[in-house]
Amino acid sequence: MLPLAYFVRHGQTDWNAEGRFQGQADTDINELGRSQATRNGKLLVRLEPDFSGFDFVASPLKRTCETMRLLRRAMGLEPDGFRTDPALMDLHFGDWQGSTLAEIETVDPGAGQRREADKWHFLPEGAEAESYAMLCGRVEGWLAGQERPTVCATHGGVMRSLFRLVGGLSEARSAALSIPQDRILVLR
Repeated sequence: MLPLAYFVRHGQTDWNAEGRFQGQADTDINELGRSQATRNGKLLVRLEPDFSGFDFVASPLKRTCETMRLLRRAMGLEPDGFRTDPALMDLHFGDWQGSTLAEIETVDPGAGQRREADKWHFLPEGAEAESYAMLCGRVEGWLAGQERPTVCATHGGVMRSLFRLVGGLSEARSAALSIPQDRILVLR
């Protein structure tokens, strides 16, 4: 059985605001993202007054690490008191990283339609590209190793995988979910 876990998506980045595929590109959060992370840290303290015994873990990308530092600071904890785990990185969007869908459509007409036809299994062009199905396998392995209550700063794709693995949502529904950056996902 999975122990109690709080999952927070990283704060907004400029690429989020521009509708760019980020994946594993290492982008920073912006001012709105910083305020989202701080707000979520304050909310965590209201949800759980005692975090002793909790594991704090983030994806190793800059946007999740900064989010975790801001969360912990808002919680009254030492900002750097967390570990990182590459299993929590978002899926790799291959050649799409850094581009908007409109930009992709100019060089590959119909790409967006092909992706929407089976978003869970769609694999963009590029040697390192991953599908949500591939990411879900990585997240499943990470979940299996969790033994303590956890606070996790991660990405939208990882949270979609959680809805599939833990929530039992269909692949199509999980892939289509909007994952806000100013909310906390609680798994009990």
